[in-house]
Amino acid sequence: MVAPELNAAHEPYVAITGSTGFVGQAVLDTAEREGQGVRALTRRPPDRDRSGVHWVRGSLSDTASLEQLAQGTEAVIHIAGLTSTIEPSEFEAANVTGTANVIAAMRAAGVKRLVFVSSLAAREPQLSAYGASKAAAEELVEKSGLDWMIVRPPAVYGPRDSDMFELFRAAKWGLVPLPPGGATSIIHVDDLARLLLALVVAPPELVRRRFFEPDDGREGGWSHKELAKEIGKAMGRRVFAPHLPARVLAGAARFDRLVRGRGSKLTTDRVGYMCHPNWVVRSDKAVPQSVWSPRMSGEDGLARAAAWYRAEGWL
Repeated sequence: MVAPELNAAHEPYVAITGSTGFVGQAVLDTAEREGQGVRALTRRPPDRDRSGVHWVRGSLSDTASLEQLAQGTEAVIHIAGLTSTIEPSEFEAANVTGTANVIAAMRAAGVKRLVFVSSLAAREPQLSAYGASKAAAEELVEKSGLDWMIVRPPAVYGPRDSDMFELFRAAKWGLVPLPPGGATSIIHVDDLARLLLALVVAPPELVRRRFFEPDDGREGGWSHKELAKEIGKAMGRRVFAPHLPARVLAGAARFDRLVRGRGSKLTTDRVGYMCHPNWVVRSDKAVPQSVWSPRMSGEDGLARAAAWYRAEGWL
């Protein structure tokens, strides 16, 4: 069912792509708590209505639906995109052409503010087709003439996430295989959702045409070993966390493809950026504290994520 038009209490609208995905659902949760009206793009409206959400049926390849999505909104939060596939060529259509279509729809609708969700992988586009596609999309956004903000989240985790869930499931059995030594930043999905909505209303002089790399506030990020041990703690287990060389991970990715096909989580493309030693956010791309700051520490967030997985029967 498509929700009825929003009432005046929810105006003006914010348009969101990727609304039924992991991050998108967290944004809708936050918008509902804050009384923010939303136009949400979806291939198929969900069975459960959400307060203040007007569903727009369509996709990133459907330019008419994108124009309908943007019409009458104050900003677009572009979350939708492809993060993993066994066919790297698919990243171009989803992440680059899709972003170009969003930009064109915003111009047609006269909407200026764009919050684009990219990835830290865009910092090193040579490492993966995914990172290269996000870097190419960022370039389109920079040249769009819009009042853009580009958000490069690090590893995002929390309820509904099926990617970092693999680490929690491994920790259940006491073994968490790791890539070669390095460090990464992390962010809880609820903190990321708050940031994306905060950027919609932030003073332009603080955020306009800037890159942001948010995290949980842990300076220097987490070493891979530290993160594995903390996930083990959240699961109530002491874990063995060996570093595996790139060639072993590449072999594991090929095996995962044989076993799970298009549903595989460890792909050869992901191995490319997993083995990079530094996915820690940069302090010069921090969000101004007057706009946003994280509320969820890594320790608390990982514990809550483990509790959610248990409660939902994922583990």
